[in-house]
Amino acid sequence: QVQLVESGGGLVQAGGSLRLSCAASGRIFNIDAMAWYRQAPGNERELVALVTSGGSTNYTDAVKDRFTISRDNTKNMVYLQMNSLKPEDTAVYYCNALTKRGTSWYGAPWGQGTQVTVSS
Repeated sequence: QVQLVESGGGLVQAGGSLRLSCAASGRIFNIDAMAWYRQAPGNERELVALVTSGGSTNYTDAVKDRFTISRDNTKNMVYLQMNSLKPEDTAVYYCNALTKRGTSWYGAPWGQGTQVTVSS
């Protein structure tokens, strides 16, 4: 199976930027997409951004035009550049490697995540 290690979180003031990184290892040959999720206290984990193996990207409305997802297939890395951060972006951020079978998507076991805290 796939192992995921996230890094790059921290404390930043509103309006600032952070770049998250995720290293994937293990059975990575059948990954169809990489994605970033986040979970704020008391909330469900939500999908933030996704990039397919073909390079197509998708973002949740709350982060469009502020966040950019990218991947480096040669290094098995995925990144999330976060600009113009807002206090409501505060959460633990997780990456995942997704495989599509038919119409269903399957993810790898979650990593430890990386904490992002945005102060006002």
